[in-house]
Amino acid sequence: MAITSANQLELLQTAEAVAREKMIDPDLVIQAMEDSLARAAKSRYGAEMDIRVKIDRKTGRATFSRVRTVVEDEAVENHHAQLTVKQAKSYLADPQIGDEIVDEVPPVDLGRIAAQSAKQVILQKVREAERDRQFEEFKDRKGTIINGAVKREEYGNVIVDIGRGEGILRRNEKIGREAYRIGDRIRCYIKDVRREPRGPQVFLSRTDPQFMAELFKMEVPEIYDGIIEIKAVARDPGSRAKIAVISYDNSIDPVGACVGMRGSRVQAVVNELQGEKIDIIPWNQDTATFLVNALQPAEVSKVVFDEEAGKIEVVVPDEQLSLAIGRRGQNVRLASQLTGLDIDIMTEAEESARRQAEFAERTKLFMDTLDVDEMMAQLLVAEGFTNLEEVAYVEEDELLSIDGFDEGTAAELQARARDYLEAANAKAMENARAMGVEDSLINFDGLTPQMLEALAKDGIKTLEDFATCADWELAGGWTTENGQRKKDEGVLEKFDMSLDEAQTLIMTARVMLGWVDPTELEEPEEEPADDDEEAEA
Repeated sequence: MAITSANQLELLQTAEAVAREKMIDPDLVIQAMEDSLARAAKSRYGAEMDIRVKIDRKTGRATFSRVRTVVEDEAVENHHAQLTVKQAKSYLADPQIGDEIVDEVPPVDLGRIAAQSAKQVILQKVREAERDRQFEEFKDRKGTIINGAVKREEYGNVIVDIGRGEGILRRNEKIGREAYRIGDRIRCYIKDVRREPRGPQVFLSRTDPQFMAELFKMEVPEIYDGIIEIKAVARDPGSRAKIAVISYDNSIDPVGACVGMRGSRVQAVVNELQGEKIDIIPWNQDTATFLVNALQPAEVSKVVFDEEAGKIEVVVPDEQLSLAIGRRGQNVRLASQLTGLDIDIMTEAEESARRQAEFAERTKLFMDTLDVDEMMAQLLVAEGFTNLEEVAYVEEDELLSIDGFDEGTAAELQARARDYLEAANAKAMENARAMGVEDSLINFDGLTPQMLEALAKDGIKTLEDFATCADWELAGGWTTENGQRKKDEGVLEKFDMSLDEAQTLIMTARVMLGWVDPTELEEPEEEPADDDEEAEA
């Protein structure tokens, strides 16, 4: 095939036709043609040559050129495409590094193999341009709902025609045992759009919690307008879901607006989700109140919130236990997802038994350590004293406020508590030294003798050992494995050490050892202050 005047205009017409069919820029098709012709020309003139082709956008005339670049003497690697400054003086009056010498060469006749190769290059470039166009079109639609038609099924995954491209609905993103036939209309949530080796992939979902949130936004105008906001969503796809909503207009009931007249709005969402039961819950800023709402329809007697552990205990009447937990734990699991908290449910009887056990344990502690009778120990526990340190160092007035306690009794109790603690501290320090704890750790501020003993039992005996610890190793923490929250016991957790306290002690040790520049620790402290000032402003 020769590039002659007879087929020059065909190049432009072909480029226009391909561009219209693939919905891409015609200039990209012409660039692909230029690259393919240049590659074919190199097979004729030599692969070492820098052959370039330029197609006139108006006439379709293809110009073949040989380009040689001026480089430094020692940088010449290819004599067919590079020249030294000295050699370039034969062509240019004042050659500079980087200048190009362009010579037009005769057009080439494309043989059968060369023409086939050129065609492959053009097709490849067009495919790349088509993929880029598809990615650019769908990347900004991530997080929205799209309508499509089922195109085919591959190994349980559904390929959906979404207009100018295809989306994939994976097997685990389908609701329950949904089955589709080719041509069925389907509504999906665009979960992700990313580039893959085979081009951009649009990943669809019908199980994502946000799919339900977007459906409500379509059905409830107040949500679309921002009067009502969806604060949290939790789903057990195809079975049950909980959605928390809040209204920013006191005259509008968020739950009623989402339910609609005779349930019309929520029923439209339920139908789309294959009959999934939906609990619409009023969101509340107070965690305990929100949790009580989230556990509906079960009634809650009491909520105990451990903020540091992110754990919450819920007490329900005995007859409400199965309702609160739900079938196979579904109700409490969805409530946990909705609130982001680990929820423990117990009956009133179980909670009462636990409180009695704690009361008996603390009573025995005071009887053994303070050498008092059961009644006096019970009085201390009933007033809220939980350990010996509180008795030893509390203000005397708090002890005097207990019925039957006079100044002599209060002073004697505090003296006994302090004596016991001092003896225990001395014993703990002796044990710590016997286990090899070094003075560098003993003299470190913030650690009691009992803490040193506990650290020694865990193999932490020097300041260097202490400085290598993580805050959760000392104070304990929570990790999530396979969707289940797991408790990590801390070495010093029994001493009521918080994560912040542990982090402060560890960073102080690192500064003392010269591992951390103390100025680096000052910056984070200033940032919250700035935030506070902005908030006040």
